[in-house]
Amino acid sequence: MFYFKNIELLFLLILTIPLFYLIRKRSFDFGNIFSQRVLDKVKLKNRGIAKKTRAVLLIVSIIFAIFAISRPQIDNGEIKVKSSFISIVTAIDISYSMFANDIYPNRFEFAKSKFFTTLEYLKNAKVALIGFTSQTFLVSPLTQDFHSLKFLAKNMRLDYLNLKGTSIISTLKSAKKEQKKILLLFTDGGDNEDFKEEIAYAKTHNISIFVYNIATKKGGVIKTKDGVMKNKNGDIVVVKRNEKIKELALKTGGGYMEYSLNKDDIKLLTNAIRNKFKAKEEQNSVIKDTKELFYYPLIISILLFFISIFSLPRRTQ
Repeated sequence: MFYFKNIELLFLLILTIPLFYLIRKRSFDFGNIFSQRVLDKVKLKNRGIAKKTRAVLLIVSIIFAIFAISRPQIDNGEIKVKSSFISIVTAIDISYSMFANDIYPNRFEFAKSKFFTTLEYLKNAKVALIGFTSQTFLVSPLTQDFHSLKFLAKNMRLDYLNLKGTSIISTLKSAKKEQKKILLLFTDGGDNEDFKEEIAYAKTHNISIFVYNIATKKGGVIKTKDGVMKNKNGDIVVVKRNEKIKELALKTGGGYMEYSLNKDDIKLLTNAIRNKFKAKEEQNSVIKDTKELFYYPLIISILLFFISIFSLPRRTQ
């Protein structure tokens, strides 16, 4: 079946009609002024294509160009394609402790940077993104459009949030609601001393948790408009890495990794996810088998354009 993808552009052909009229209108008969005998003496021999012919060729070139941008195609029917992929929910900690400056420029920005690197190694995967603190916020559902996902993650900000605390259990409930089995956390571990509830919930719903811990053992301070954050006693608050979250990762069949400036650490983490969770889920998708034909009128248009611009000499008798 032959059709034009952008058929509405064919209306531009109407604009070429006045051009043919102008060519005809501009033709001038010198015979009304000079006799044929005089014309034969004063008229120069035209050794190229006539101007009128060139103008016609130029207009025809425009017509074929319009055909080209209208994208003529042949529809050869539909093809069913099976694709395998793994589904991963990534969650970035957006609690107040992620403002800590023990990692440059802060933990939150570093987490986003590592998330971008993660996407580079996740081929044949669908990725969802959520932000979590004492509450959970959906940034993007499962998608394979990583360009849009990077854009959304890049524009995540903490300065408009005033939420404290880290609730991983709410993040697990969000992952369970989406019926996904892999959860990748970018967090400093929060302030939980015990993760028994989270471990039990993850095991019940068959959720494997991978943790990328973004904090240092020494810790850092949280900058505020007035300087640095202090407690009720006036002491400077130092937030350190919570290493107890490692138990949550290992006891749910996942993996644990502490922050590093090395880009290969994310590669190792994503490889661990891939090796453990093969792409078993198959999705049937239907794509149209179409053949583009725009290059045929485009080639004709270019040839006619150059012929109309450059005069070709005629053979002399």
